Amino acid sequence: MSTENTMTHDELRRLFLFEHLTAEQLDWISANSRRETFAAGATVVAEGDPATCFYVLLGGTMSMSRLVSGSVVEITRSDQVGSYFGATQFLVDGKGGSQYSASVTAISDLSLLSVPAAEFSEKFREWFPMATHLLSGMYLGWRNSDAVIGQRQRLQALGELSAGLTHELNNPAAAAVRATAALRERVAGMRNKLAMLAKKDINPGLLESLIEVQENFVKKVPEAPKLTALQQTDLEDEITDWLDDHDIRQGWDMADTFVNAGLTTQSLEDVAVAVGEDFLEPALRWLGYALETEMLMGEIEDSTTRVSTLVAAAKQYSQMDRAPFQWIDVHDGLDSTLVMLNSKFEHIKVEKDYDRSLPSIPAYAGELNQVWTNLVDNAVSAMEGRGTLTLRTSKENECVLVEIGDTGPGVPDDIKQRIFEPFFTTKPVGEGTGLGLDISWRIVVNRHHGDLRVRSVPGNTVFQVRLPLTESPDT
Repeated sequence: MSTENTMTHDELRRLFLFEHLTAEQLDWISANSRRETFAAGATVVAEGDPATCFYVLLGGTMSMSRLVSGSVVEITRSDQVGSYFGATQFLVDGKGGSQYSASVTAISDLSLLSVPAAEFSEKFREWFPMATHLLSGMYLGWRNSDAVIGQRQRLQALGELSAGLTHELNNPAAAAVRATAALRERVAGMRNKLAMLAKKDINPGLLESLIEVQENFVKKVPEAPKLTALQQTDLEDEITDWLDDHDIRQGWDMADTFVNAGLTTQSLEDVAVAVGEDFLEPALRWLGYALETEMLMGEIEDSTTRVSTLVAAAKQYSQMDRAPFQWIDVHDGLDSTLVMLNSKFEHIKVEKDYDRSLPSIPAYAGELNQVWTNLVDNAVSAMEGRGTLTLRTSKENECVLVEIGDTGPGVPDDIKQRIFEPFFTTKPVGEGTGLGLDISWRIVVNRHHGDLRVRSVPGNTVFQVRLPLTESPDT
């Protein structure tokens, strides 16, 4: 870089920013600015460096870029004389940001006019009050829109998650209510059949044998094999025929219970041997009620366990009663997110390839759950509800790598570099805000000092999240 003497009034008036300034104003520009030149390939300003200068392009071609998910993305390229860049936020509020928001590189030999931003901002607001007002309004409008739309998106996502969770909770709760009502009927039936057995003056030894058979059958219920519809029908027919052969009235009514409990015709032969033909029918009906009771209690246990699991997942997902920043197992958040979004997976196959040996990482767990929600929801949307969702974790250098993949059509190359921009969306109008990936990028990169990027070909799109294993000093 080299510095030359400042410009004359005529040279300054050729720049559209200064063409209508008075001689006195041009004197100020000339006295407080300098001409700088940069060789092709040189960096003029670097993203993240202290923002101190305002630059106007005098000649050559410049490129402005940002670091997005670990990759340099060119935002704009210009050879238009008079184009400006640098600490432009000073022109709006006189305060600006503490850092340059983008990097600028010389594509060809470059000539620039450099003005100290803090001093120029005061003159700018004095010389161009209407322009300052318009710029400030545009900036505040953008910030407000960003905040409102972001809040609306979070509320919409919360509503969808709440609806899904309510649906998920309702199913096991309703099943438990139905099973409880049926259980009450079966217990009443057991008491009735036991009374019938007692009226037959059953031998105490025979009753003891019957109770022993009952206990053996009940123990087999949890181990009952899962049958196909054809296998179920065939076994029910066999047991119905056996019951008919032994003159058991309406035997077909008990056949499905015996099959579901894992009994066979040989099991029923054992009962006949234990109690004899005279007591066979009341004994079988009593055993049928006992088996139904056991299966109903198992259904109630499964339903209430499911409710408890859902509540625990919701609590983990929302990070209720937990510190915002903590050491976490990344798999807990992934699993709780899958539970919360389960209603979306009706025709989606979910595959998990977790490295359970991964260490805990320092993170804002609730915010990461928002990232997982955005990425999983986008994957489901991309597949239009049908396909395979893959979640994979592994260790990569000093980071935990989380990959969320889908079998959708992929992200076209011409928009791959734009998907993390705020308000950019490929969804139809009204279906997407374009903030999901932007928010995710900010959470991963800004909050966790990690990295978020995408690899995509048709049929295989993978979003990769890298999170540091160690705590950053400024976290």
